[in-house]
Amino acid sequence: MRREKVIIVGGGISGLGAAKLAVHQGYNTFVSNNTYLDQEIRNSLLDLGVILEEGSHNISMLDNTTLIVKSPGVPTDIPFLIEAKKRSIHIISEIEFAYMFTQSHIIAITGTNGKTTTATLLSHILKSAGFNVCLAGNMGKSFSECVLENHYSHYVLELSSFQLDDIKTFKPDIAILLNINRDHLDRYDHDIHKYINSKLKIQMNQTEEDKFIYFSQDSHIDPHLLTIKAEKYSFGKTNILATKQGAWIQDNKIIINTIKNNFTMTIHNLALQGTHNIYNSMAASIAASTLGIKNEMIKKSLSDFQGVEHRLEFVGKVSGVKYINDSKATNCNAVYYALDSIASPIIWICGGVDKGNNYDVLKDLVSNKVKSIICLGNNTASIESSFKSIVSNIFTVNTMQEAVRCSHSNADVGDTVLLSPACASFDLFKNYEERGHVFKSCVLEI
Repeated sequence: MRREKVIIVGGGISGLGAAKLAVHQGYNTFVSNNTYLDQEIRNSLLDLGVILEEGSHNISMLDNTTLIVKSPGVPTDIPFLIEAKKRSIHIISEIEFAYMFTQSHIIAITGTNGKTTTATLLSHILKSAGFNVCLAGNMGKSFSECVLENHYSHYVLELSSFQLDDIKTFKPDIAILLNINRDHLDRYDHDIHKYINSKLKIQMNQTEEDKFIYFSQDSHIDPHLLTIKAEKYSFGKTNILATKQGAWIQDNKIIINTIKNNFTMTIHNLALQGTHNIYNSMAASIAASTLGIKNEMIKKSLSDFQGVEHRLEFVGKVSGVKYINDSKATNCNAVYYALDSIASPIIWICGGVDKGNNYDVLKDLVSNKVKSIICLGNNTASIESSFKSIVSNIFTVNTMQEAVRCSHSNADVGDTVLLSPACASFDLFKNYEERGHVFKSCVLEI
């Protein structure tokens, strides 16, 4: 029985999962959280017998510590972690920690946008094909929690840049990099190159035996391709590889071509519509195909997939007006996809905690499609200044209920009310899920 001391920094879902796994593996386990813990999580940790610290990170806890497992929401530059580095204490992510205790097949997915949809779709394909799969990471269960259950042959992991920052040996058998756009730059000194390097860590330990699936039209990815050792599969509008391995669009069909499979599927048969979702479907299809899943099973799964909550989720239709919950759109690129996918006039609800947005990329779409903007949350001034010259109706509200009521009163039959914030939710809500649930509840109250 090992008795090394491990400190888990951060007491959210990742921290709780890591604590459970650490206790199971025999570590002398401590949890340190700079705020007071959720009561349910606190009770779970106390039941495990771990030592808790809430409201601060006490430097004295570092004494005799050999390992720190850092939750993704914890910044790397807090004094506690700076002191740990000075003492040469090993600091890893929860993803890295869980990876230490599994030999199962791993498919890891990252990207600025589309991670949740692609991961959920791929999990759906694998489950439909009879695979024993766990969907985890940046959504649902933590990776540690799944590893602790110890009965999955395959893991589909949605990974954020924060989760990738502190990996050391983590190596997915299949890595998918969907795209890289400006996001979370407040955590990366407003330097996009640091953010790009974080995303690219998903493949840093891969070998020639592994698979790397990437968006062929992303200029941030292209310069790094020559250094990537894994077998490469691209997806995009056209095929760019001489080997013709990957996915592309031709004659209103997607073409999927891998060593194990090749098939075509008409785009209008895909459950997920919109250009960004076609790319998500391509990425998931390539991964499934390299695993040897039969063409007909992949095509069936692509056509019957039900979508993801809080991502262009249809909430309902009230008095001839559609309401769409896109609360997961926390950056401008995600909002771009949302606006582009809607044909009707839009009442756009946006705002929250700005992570370094450049709203210029949205101006053409907003000018052509948006008739009113409802600003909610901390970031209202920059939204108003960006769009006041092209949208005459801009309203500022303080609550989601006010936002929905204002949208309802300014919408006409045939319009779409779109919650697509372009910002994080932490000013008014616990997370984007709570923001989306509150929006849906307010719509039902109209």
